[in-house]
Amino acid sequence: MTGTPEPSVPLSPRIDVQVSKRRKKTAGAHWEGERIVVVVPAHLRGEARDRMVEELAARLVRHRPHLRTSDDELERRARALGHRFLDGVTPTSIRWSTSQSKRWGSCTTTTGAIRISERLRAAPDWVLDAVVIHELAHLVEPNHSDRFRDLEQRYPRHSEADAFLAGYSLGLGLAVTDDTGADLAEEGIAVG
Repeated sequence: MTGTPEPSVPLSPRIDVQVSKRRKKTAGAHWEGERIVVVVPAHLRGEARDRMVEELAARLVRHRPHLRTSDDELERRARALGHRFLDGVTPTSIRWSTSQSKRWGSCTTTTGAIRISERLRAAPDWVLDAVVIHELAHLVEPNHSDRFRDLEQRYPRHSEADAFLAGYSLGLGLAVTDDTGADLAEEGIAVG
């Protein structure tokens, strides 16, 4: 292999290497929760194996870019989206949250604080953007009124994100509800 070597995986998730006697020529990698499992042929050893593991792990991380996104980067994203779609609305704070078990995000309108579920780190950018805009819209309109729906519809991929999150919820086995307790499948993006 020639060319520039792949950089090390930034903020690497845990990587487990499994050796397979059945694999002869190929290696494979996949996500299991928040860790990467790399399966390599038994004959692959030393530096060649290390390079293969690093290359496959880096490739997987590139497909889940939010895994390495900090709260500061999330805040920059929210500010840009608020300026572009919601007339400059910005949160007082926004952060990734591990305690969002039934919602994609939440907004405390009295303080302007927004929390985004860690589960969205694996989602495409446009889905994350739709959830952030949904939460920012709550800073203008606290409930899910018609005015609120008009604000969140300013994001052109809102309906697509809604469909993605409905499928993602089913895939994760989640029963996500909105502030009123309405089921995601009936109500749309149920992020609170």
